[in-house]
Parts: sequence; C-alpha cells; structure tokens
Amino acid sequence: MPFVTIDGQALHYLDQGTGPAVLLAGSYLWDQAMWAPQIAALSQQYRVIALDLWGHGQSGPLPASTTSLDDIAHQAMALLDHLDIERVTLVGLSVGGMWGVRLALSAEERLNGLVLMDTYVGVEPEPTRQYYFSLFKQIEDSGTISPALLDIVVPIFFRPGIDPQSALYQDFRGKLAALSPERLRESIVPMGRITFGRDDLLPRLGELDAASTLVMCGDQDKPRPPSEARDMAQLIGCPCVLVPEAGHISNLENPGFVTQTLLAFLADRS
Repeated sequence: MPFVTIDGQALHYLDQGTGPAVLLAGSYLWDQAMWAPQIAALSQQYRVIALDLWGHGQSGPLPASTTSLDDIAHQAMALLDHLDIERVTLVGLSVGGMWGVRLALSAEERLNGLVLMDTYVGVEPEPTRQYYFSLFKQIEDSGTISPALLDIVVPIFFRPGIDPQSALYQDFRGKLAALSPERLRESIVPMGRITFGRDDLLPRLGELDAASTLVMCGDQDKPRPPSEARDMAQLIGCPCVLVPEAGHISNLENPGFVTQTLLAFLADRS
C-alpha cells in the first residue's frame, strides 16, 4: 500500500477498486484495517481510499505543524489532490467525522456525500475532556498503555455485551499494548489532545447539504451516544440511522448492516 509525503511526514493509505471515489476516515486508536469489511464490499463498485491517521498503522508521526482537526482535514485534502480525485463521498467515523465535517465545510464542492458515524462535532463535555486528558497524562508519563489502562480504554469502543475474549476485542487490546513509547508520546497522545480539545462546530452544521448527508450511530455507543447523533442530524436536517447491536466501532460490530446502509447511500449519490 502506498505512501504520500504531507507536511514532511509519510501518510499511509489504501487505494482499492475503481469507480466513484469513497474516502473512509476512521477512529482514533484504529488504523485503516478497521474498514476491512466495507473495503471488501465497496471496492467492487467504487474507488475506496482509506488512510491511517498520523502515528496509527503505517503512517509516520504527527507533523510538528499539526495542531488542530482543521490541519488534519487539510492534509486529507492534500491526499485527494495527490490522487487527482476531484469529488469524493467521505465516510467519517469518530474523529474521522470530526475532521470530515471541517473538510466538508471548507470544500463542499469536493464532496458528493458525507456520512458521519459515531461522531460528535460539538465541544467535548468538560468532565469527559478532563478525564481523557488525565489518561493521556498517564500514558505520556509512563510511555505505555498499562494493563490497568487497557481495562479502561478498550471497553469504551464496544457495546457493553461484547465478549472480551472475542478476536475483535483481543486484537484491539493487543495493538494498543504494543504501541511504542515514542509513538505514544509523539503522535497518539498529541492526537488525542487535538481530538478531545476541539472547538464547537454545531452552529455550522446547518451549512452542510442535508440532501447528501447521513448520520449513523451504534445503538449502544457509549462515548458518542445516539442522543448526540440525533442532535446533529436535526441541526443538519438529514436522516439519522441507528446501527443495531453496535457500540462505537459500529462498522465492525455490525458490518453487514453498515455496509448495506453505505451501499444504499452511495447508490443515491452516483
């Protein structure tokens, strides 16, 4: 899979299939492999691009100049320019939706459609922000995500009833445990602070094109509950779809439902 140098660092991405372009933007702490079920299905009809966030997967460290989600959006636009992609449907989950909205607001002429999954573009509630920042401090100080912290962090991403011995759960836990001190301190912690220290974009959601926007959310998402998804959909004026039996990484907990919903949405855009 290829790389492109943006802001002095190597951004890793997947580019698979032909047809109208779809950009998959994933969650904090996950790499582009989280989209495997959707890539397999969508790339039969579409050109699917999926990137690794800085410090995630095979991408290089967070560029020194990157201080906001707007910077991430501009870097994603640079990737699209590099690939000569004029228009794209952006599917953003969690932080992917947070910077995806910024891309949409800054360059609406480049989007055929926008799907916001398990995300929230309002400011992080202050108690949650302080709690996450305290976790970042622990990780930064120790240079590791300790077993005790893994017990806190990993369940956040899944529905409450998931089997903790399942491959999905254990694979994610193993990837976090294996992160090097350098990667954690240079990229993962700063990216977390950027994500959860974001500014409020709720007042601008009405600027999005409601007819080409969809909000989705796992019906058991804990960090980004359905109430937030409904609020955003109401502000945009677009549909809100709840993914049954799914938590924050809804596309992996109920991949069939999510894939079919995306295929239906894309068919209307093409």
